Amino acid sequence: MGVSRRDFLKLSGGTVLVASLGVNLNPAKAYAQELRIKNAKQTTTVCPYCSVGCGIIVYQENGKIINTEGDPDHPISEGSLCAKGSSVIQLVDVETRVPKPLYREPGATAWKQVEWDWALDRIARLVKDSRDKNFKTVKKAKVKEKQPDGTEIMVEKEFVVNRMDSIAHIGSAALDNEECYLLQKLVRSWGLVYVEHQARI
Repeated sequence: MGVSRRDFLKLSGGTVLVASLGVNLNPAKAYAQELRIKNAKQTTTVCPYCSVGCGIIVYQENGKIINTEGDPDHPISEGSLCAKGSSVIQLVDVETRVPKPLYREPGATAWKQVEWDWALDRIARLVKDSRDKNFKTVKKAKVKEKQPDGTEIMVEKEFVVNRMDSIAHIGSAALDNEECYLLQKLVRSWGLVYVEHQARI
């Protein structure tokens, strides 16, 4: 069915007329939204994607997330979300999501599902073993040293470093300032010097 220019103007003029008569669908839309999240538990979180850290309100009912939306009280995003932040509910409600950690033994070709407690204990053990094996208290380096006659010569000196070069740490944009501070304190206490953040990469 073809619509002429005249018919199009008639239709659009009718739409403007209906709107000017006071037909407002906003209350119906608000009521429909209220029904969906009326009895849901509301919690706030931070979007895990980029380094902006937009605020998200998560609605749960019977342990299941039923809705996510931008947090209008968040000082950074003020309720706005990009396309990825708007679809953050799909991180939970997707059948292909891996619910437990996967582990592949050295030399193996297949992954196997393991429990969280086992995985965290293994990570802690490997970090401790690596730290015990590779922690450096001092490092030798050649530096210029001025002699009494005014000349400079290269000499080897020992410097206290207390560091570990075998592990690096990368932060996440989904962490708030306090969590980043605590993580820095933790990894620096291990002696890590290679500390990066997702927002810089």
